[in-house]
Amino acid sequence: MAAAVLFKVVLVSYIALVSIRLKICGLREAEHVVAAAEAGAAYFGFVFFPRSPRNVSAQEARMLAGEVPMGRMKVGLFVNPSDELLASVLDAAPLDMIQLHGAEPPERVAEVRGLTGLPVMKAVGVAEAADLALLEAQAAVADQLLVDAKAPKGAALPGGNGVAFDWRLIANRRWPVPWMLAGGLTAQNVAEAVRLTGARQVDVSSGVESAPGQKDSARIHAFARALGADAAP
Repeated sequence: MAAAVLFKVVLVSYIALVSIRLKICGLREAEHVVAAAEAGAAYFGFVFFPRSPRNVSAQEARMLAGEVPMGRMKVGLFVNPSDELLASVLDAAPLDMIQLHGAEPPERVAEVRGLTGLPVMKAVGVAEAADLALLEAQAAVADQLLVDAKAPKGAALPGGNGVAFDWRLIANRRWPVPWMLAGGLTAQNVAEAVRLTGARQVDVSSGVESAPGQKDSARIHAFARALGADAAP
């Protein structure tokens, strides 16, 4: 069995056995990596996109990765990255997964998987039912999907904007690969989002911040408690 296929089979089986899995994205400080670990996060996201207030260098990510407990996923978020950028980051930072958060078509997703040898999570923005077709196309090549809110018109960032979409659009929908819910999630609404969508994995960034790019340890723990994720790394 090919490694990528085996990864999907194992991950699907694991997700089915545990409670909701949590990804904290946009981590920039060691104390917040530690807080995410204490809260039971299964995925730790590091952003490599200069326009983002959550951007880190490969060297910073390497130091932060040292705080991630063994066995949990270190995810690098890229937006339409060049091969050179991917190679330079991976040479320095011990990532376990690539997250593509730009306009990468399925062909590029498959190419990045081959170039890096790592599983790839592809983010797809959703605002209306017509956007769901792209999820189907990306599911054919990605190892995971990130179902996110489509960035508002004129937004400077493709994600992390603190906006949600109509969760009823994906109520009880399933894809052939694991998927994660994102977009405007907070401690106040995550339980309802999970109830409406059936998500088994969720991603949060701005929802655990006191200001753009500034994570808050208390908010991280509050989000995990609302999700019930403390014991499900």
